[in-house]
Amino acid sequence: AQALVQAGVDGIFSYAGRTHAPIAQPLPTRVGGFGGVAGLRAFLQAERMTHVVDATHPFAAQMSSHAVQACAEASVPLLALERPAWQAQAGDVWQHVPDMAAAVQALPAEPARVFLAIGRQHVAPFLACAQHWYLLRLVDPVVDSVLDLPAERGHVVLDRGPFTLAGDRGLLQAHGITHVVSKNSGGAGAQAKLTAARERGLPVILIDRPFIPARPTVGAIEGVCAWLGLV
Repeated sequence: AQALVQAGVDGIFSYAGRTHAPIAQPLPTRVGGFGGVAGLRAFLQAERMTHVVDATHPFAAQMSSHAVQACAEASVPLLALERPAWQAQAGDVWQHVPDMAAAVQALPAEPARVFLAIGRQHVAPFLACAQHWYLLRLVDPVVDSVLDLPAERGHVVLDRGPFTLAGDRGLLQAHGITHVVSKNSGGAGAQAKLTAARERGLPVILIDRPFIPARPTVGAIEGVCAWLGLV
């Protein structure tokens, strides 16, 4: 959004509406879904969009899939701005799993203290494994009774990234974390927990990215600017 404004490009920024108070953007902003592929196609046509940049989270597979189909139907060029996935380094103890259900199954049978760094949407299946203690890091205060954990079951930290290595080191140590569960989101803003886990030799259950239909993709804002002819 900042790059477009600086280049004098007109645009609309769209938020999914998952968080209560999303970060303000320098472009006109809309919040909420479009109503599936048909709704997104109608929006693109009504607003006379000439380009679409899909900069959603790598795990927002439904939105990205809808964008691929809607843009094809509306004949609007689409480019995905996608953070490169994290790659294991020397000392990492990673177990790759294909989805959330597999991540639940990958937890040990014996009681563990788990840093569940996956957001709030998919927490319930993990909490069903009642032998574990869970540390949850969320953006918004808990309003769901499922996530209102008693102290003997876990703890909720309210924080918004980017996160620091010093902060995540302290978090793992203070709560005696033995396992980390994370989506392979990529990027620098949430990588600190993986470095902190590596330093402590902790196992990390890393959830692989979901399938998204093929689309042109770049890994940096400079690629978006080049695609738009701004450089």
